[in-house]
Amino acid sequence: MVDIEISRFANYLQGSKIQLEPLNDVIAPNLQYVVKSRLDNYAKNGNYYGIDYHVGATVVYYNTEIMNAAGVNIDNIKTWQDFVDAGKIVKQKTGKYMTAYETTEHWSMYPMMNQRGSDVFAADGSVILDNATNTEILQFLLDNIHSGIAVKAPGGFMHSEEWYGYMNKGNVAAILMPAWYMGRFTDYMPDLKGKMTIRPMPIFKQGDKRSAGMGGTGTAVTSQAKNKQLAKDFLAFSKLDRDQAIKLWTFLGFDPLRWDVWDDPVMKQPNKFTDYFGPDIFSLLYTLKDEFNPLNITPNYPQGITVLQKSVMPAALETESKTPAQALKDGAAELRALK
Repeated sequence: MVDIEISRFANYLQGSKIQLEPLNDVIAPNLQYVVKSRLDNYAKNGNYYGIDYHVGATVVYYNTEIMNAAGVNIDNIKTWQDFVDAGKIVKQKTGKYMTAYETTEHWSMYPMMNQRGSDVFAADGSVILDNATNTEILQFLLDNIHSGIAVKAPGGFMHSEEWYGYMNKGNVAAILMPAWYMGRFTDYMPDLKGKMTIRPMPIFKQGDKRSAGMGGTGTAVTSQAKNKQLAKDFLAFSKLDRDQAIKLWTFLGFDPLRWDVWDDPVMKQPNKFTDYFGPDIFSLLYTLKDEFNPLNITPNYPQGITVLQKSVMPAALETESKTPAQALKDGAAELRALK
């Protein structure tokens, strides 16, 4: 059995003889209870080859202390324009930034792309990185930096020591990150305990999803396994069985693939995450269970994510050496040149 990070999983689905075992037979009994788009990330030609640990539901983490000081009701923020308008009030009344954006990673932009049904690649593998939707989103991020409601994340990304210290000091009112980022708050930003809460992603327009399944690690069974069926059965049991899905939360702090446990009272029982964010984490996540678009994990997906991280975001947001449109156009050209 192997764990393969989502941005590299496509590397292992290449060629005519895939070295991973199809998992359809062990997934089928549980399929109606899981967020299917998260299984689709590890599929090819009708076969599932990996099972994730979590959905990675993207949410907005709000600092209620800052929002309350600004007199902004976070439940009134339904659209990204509402978010921008709230940001202007926050900046005016508190001097704080409404949000921060990564400039060397993809977590600030990619969830917005996904919620609108866009991606780096289309389902057929063609490059769509430079489409109108993605260009509009990247321009939106830059405009918010220029208007003063958003700051470039210190350290360039939201897993840097510089960023953890900056956020922990209460400099930013809200950030967009997946549910698994709760562990970064509890481990690296202790001073925000009791101040942070989560809400759905705002939308750009009617029809957009209010969340996006981001990140992940697919556990797979290799074709070299001595007892393939035993390995497959254990994998499905450990991640898709109802009781084990609950333990993915209680032991690991993940939002499990099985959405039918999200409204179980056990998910509200005290742990370090409910102590930090409050007991209603899964009450909120349950409302988002049908609001996830799949990712287009094509053969060149690993290179696509790398181009987004290392070429597009730095050029458009960090150095601002290119316009968002030009950064995406050049990144797309890089990908189209791949075989």
